[in-house]
Amino acid sequence: MKYSITQNGLPLDKSLYTLDEKTRTFSSKENNLVLDFNSESNCTFITGSNCTFKTGSDCTFTTYYNCTFDTGSGCTFNTGSDCTFNTSSGCTFNTGFGCTFRTESYCTFTTYYYCIFNTGSGCTFDTNFGCTFNTSYNCTFTTGFRCVVVRKDIYEVIELKKGIKTTLNECGIKGYTKI
Repeated sequence: MKYSITQNGLPLDKSLYTLDEKTRTFSSKENNLVLDFNSESNCTFITGSNCTFKTGSDCTFTTYYNCTFDTGSGCTFNTGSDCTFNTSSGCTFNTGFGCTFRTESYCTFTTYYYCIFNTGSGCTFDTNFGCTFNTSYNCTFTTGFRCVVVRKDIYEVIELKKGIKTTLNECGIKGYTKI
């Protein structure tokens, strides 16, 4: 495996983490890590807070808060609050509040409140209140209050209603359907 693990700009002491190359699992209770596994896929990361990840596809992350992820597709995230995600398609997110998401299509999000989503089409959102969605078409939303959708494909703004499951219409067709 090719990787780099640093903390505060210095290589992390090997006694502070485990890396099982057979199962491709990295584990550390340390905070403030920078993990560069960008040429690696199918990895699992278990870390503390304030970590930055650069990985390939199909990775799993279990972290605390304030983490940044720059990954390929098909990743699963279970994190605390205030995280930033820059991913490709087909990812699953279970996060705390105050997160920012920049993804491609067909992602599933389960989050708390005050999140910002910039996504492609075909995403599913189950969120609490105060969220902003910049999406394309065929997305499904179940939200709390004070949430809005800005459709990128037709430049439409939709105010979502608390507790009502809503699906955006097809590409180029304004509006939505209550489910």
